[in-house]
Amino acid sequence: ACFRLLCSLLIPALFLSGVLCVCLVVLLWGIRLWIQQRKKHLTSAGKDGKRPLLVAFFHPYCNAGGGGERVLWCAIRTLQKKYRNVTCVVYTGDRDATGEEIVEGAFRRFNIKLTHPVKFVFLEKRYLVEASLYPHFTLLGQSLGSVFLGWEALLKCVPDIYIDSMGYAFTLPLFKYLGGCRVGCYVHYPTISTDMLSVVRNQDTRFNNAAFITNSPLFSKFKLAYYYFFAFMYGLVGSCSDVVMVNSSWTLNHILSLWRAGACTSIVYPPCDVQTFLDIPLEEEKSTTEYSIVSVGQFRPEKDHPLQIRAFAKLLKEKRWGQQPSLKLILIGGCRNQQDEERVNNLKGLCEELGVSNDVMFRINIPFEELKRHLAEATIGLHTMWNEHFGIGVVECMAAGTVILAHSSGGPKLDIVLPYEGHATGFLAENEDNYAETMAYIFSLSPEKRLEIRENARRSVHRFSDQHFEETFLLSVEPLFK
Repeated sequence: ACFRLLCSLLIPALFLSGVLCVCLVVLLWGIRLWIQQRKKHLTSAGKDGKRPLLVAFFHPYCNAGGGGERVLWCAIRTLQKKYRNVTCVVYTGDRDATGEEIVEGAFRRFNIKLTHPVKFVFLEKRYLVEASLYPHFTLLGQSLGSVFLGWEALLKCVPDIYIDSMGYAFTLPLFKYLGGCRVGCYVHYPTISTDMLSVVRNQDTRFNNAAFITNSPLFSKFKLAYYYFFAFMYGLVGSCSDVVMVNSSWTLNHILSLWRAGACTSIVYPPCDVQTFLDIPLEEEKSTTEYSIVSVGQFRPEKDHPLQIRAFAKLLKEKRWGQQPSLKLILIGGCRNQQDEERVNNLKGLCEELGVSNDVMFRINIPFEELKRHLAEATIGLHTMWNEHFGIGVVECMAAGTVILAHSSGGPKLDIVLPYEGHATGFLAENEDNYAETMAYIFSLSPEKRLEIRENARRSVHRFSDQHFEETFLLSVEPLFK
């Protein structure tokens, strides 16, 4: 009787599931055909009678002026130089600026001049990808939000080639299967990484893993299950990409383990404006009454500015300088919003607490020429982010001629602060004591030895130039144009 009851329930359930699956497939196929029809209506032929190839970049914050934006504008300039029958489109949520102002901003900030106009598609629902909208389950919330934002983008402009250049992997299947596009992506930082899984598994307290979770085995297990589910979904959507570009060896290792798309994945180092910094004359240090240590990076929690201040305080406390030159720590960075400004105020409070307020300077949102001057005058370039995915600031410090001291993890360890022709190009450290000891060691070196390290560092950074980016970017995206 039980068996007959199960059969009587199971067979209709299977039939209903089958019908629903067929309806879903038909619906999706119908949407795809409708979108293809829209594409024909929305795009018109060029002057030569041929329809241009539309290459769209999904970059909702294209006017932000960071390293990711430098990659975007260099990529567009590279495609414009190589392909004549290509129109570049940028999906952006920067509705407070016109297209002309955005292009002008790219030229002003990065000295990147585009050879042809860019078409901007302004999106109204960018708020859906703001982290502040999702106080809990932020990764999932932002990813689902990006799908809705991607849908708005797809309805406004259907491209031939779609490139996600900001890390919104959940938009890839949308453009591939509904938009019928060839899809690629440039990954600056995996949305979730195997490191993040290990932090939760080991119950480590970090800026993205609150103490109340690490102190509760139940909450930790629940968060780990959520992370594993998200990692599975992230791997699923990422693997549908036709071309995957990553910015470093660290990112490559994580993307290969999560997306399992090794055949179409390659490292394309971000274009760093190394030549501008290499133009700074490299001279042997003159006798001075003050040495400076410079840190360059946005005032975000992951940059770990408190570690810099604590290590510097330890250096001042333990050094035996006597009448030797005094030391200054100069923190240079951008403040994006009120939270960043509050973070700076907290850092100033930490300086007071440690008694180093007179020895630490904060330089916020400074002009580029002032940044160059500080780097030209500095002895040490300081960088403390754990698992920095690449580290453009590290490259800039090395090109400018500072002795770099970066975190022994991520991009700096695997790609940047490597021996050049068997000679040291800089130093790596892991914790407060390491940083203080290494800074003391660098200052103990002779000016001649420091100059040798600076020269090696400068010679090693040519592989991060705009030209090298252009060559590797074109090689990577070539399959999209066949």
